[in-house]
Amino acid sequence: MHGDILFLLKPGFADPALPGQDFYCWHCALIEGVLASFPHLGEALDVRRIAFSRPRGDVLALIGEANQSLPVLILAETTPAGLAAATHEGRGVVSDPMGILNVLHRRHGFPLPHP
Repeated sequence: MHGDILFLLKPGFADPALPGQDFYCWHCALIEGVLASFPHLGEALDVRRIAFSRPRGDVLALIGEANQSLPVLILAETTPAGLAAATHEGRGVVSDPMGILNVLHRRHGFPLPHP
């Protein structure tokens, strides 16, 4: 892994626990909106939109089975300490949506949300 990887859920998914309904992840939609508003700032990000169903193999392979909740930002191995909320096998992991937006600001130049 060379750069930061951002995993988001593809919108328009079904949840077997709630049959007959179509969903989107509002946390992912928030981040999608920021990415779409500043497309040139996201060029260094590896954004991967994946299906709702589990297991989420790509995520699992990088940060383990217990960390499949999305959205999640997995930081490059060369990331300075202090940016990640957690680590998995030496990789920084940020799963809180506001934390992800903060890291996108600090590492990729995205503006901050207005307080």
